[in-house]
Amino acid sequence: MARTTDWENRIGRRVTLRDLHILSTVVRWGSMAKAASHLAMSQSAVSESISHLEAAISVRLLDRTPQGIEPTIYAETLLKRGHVVFDELQQAIEDIEFLANPTVGEVRIACPEFLTEWLMPRTIDKLSCRFPQIVVRVFQPDTTTLEHRELRERSVEIVVTRVPKNFASDIFDIEVLFDDPHFVVAGAGSRWAQRHKIAIAELSNEPWIIPPSPVLETLLKEMFETEGLKPPSRRVIAGSVILRMHLLATGRFLSLFPKSVLRTAVQQWSIKVLPFDLRAKAQPIAILTLKNRTLSRVAQVFIEELRAVAKEVPAAASTAKD
Repeated sequence: MARTTDWENRIGRRVTLRDLHILSTVVRWGSMAKAASHLAMSQSAVSESISHLEAAISVRLLDRTPQGIEPTIYAETLLKRGHVVFDELQQAIEDIEFLANPTVGEVRIACPEFLTEWLMPRTIDKLSCRFPQIVVRVFQPDTTTLEHRELRERSVEIVVTRVPKNFASDIFDIEVLFDDPHFVVAGAGSRWAQRHKIAIAELSNEPWIIPPSPVLETLLKEMFETEGLKPPSRRVIAGSVILRMHLLATGRFLSLFPKSVLRTAVQQWSIKVLPFDLRAKAQPIAILTLKNRTLSRVAQVFIEELRAVAKEVPAAASTAKD
């Protein structure tokens, strides 16, 4: 009881959302003067708010340096938790708006570019038919790591991506959507396109195009190492599906593409899926959300559509090799 009373006296009645917002703005701009201008407040009012917050929690929050104002470790800790508070409030407002009018809202998602070839367009189209006023913001994440900072920092609600084998996390909830195997692909004019049988050793010195993804790097490595071969050097590292398709069309390059992309790309581009069975298995596509974070109703509806579209994948099982 004493702890609860102390919290109410020192924090609950003295720390306000306004003060936290002002602190966040000062840290973001690195200057009280710039923050005051951004907030349409006087600099003295900003300074007073920071002083009030420091008095409430009995620590120094800002240090003044020749480069400007920098947060102390106490401010960084406070803001880390404060971002969660603001995020949950935003979600609450969005939920209330959705309950008041279930046809509007906004969902923020992140996915690598290859998923924008079929999965995302199909999902967004179905969602738009049901709720034409819902806004979908799609971001491309950093595929060079598995940290998923966009989700950690709550700038998105959902990440849809490929996950490694036995991927587990104390931070993310993971829901596997479907398996998405890869195929070796060449341009239709490539010397490999007319071959009916190809040995993996024949491809070890060919120029490969691989996206900047640790999952794909591992897959390419396993392809050759399972046959006792040294993995080939990657000649081009590029995440852009269009760039890779243009390079494949020259007939000089090889690449790996998942079934979900090839179901539409084979008809759109002059490419050929090579008759080659990969022993190394690709990783599944999954939905990642933040643990202990309440999803907005719009995000829940988007996930429902993702699940429905994912069920269409088996129907395309033969498309990639046609």
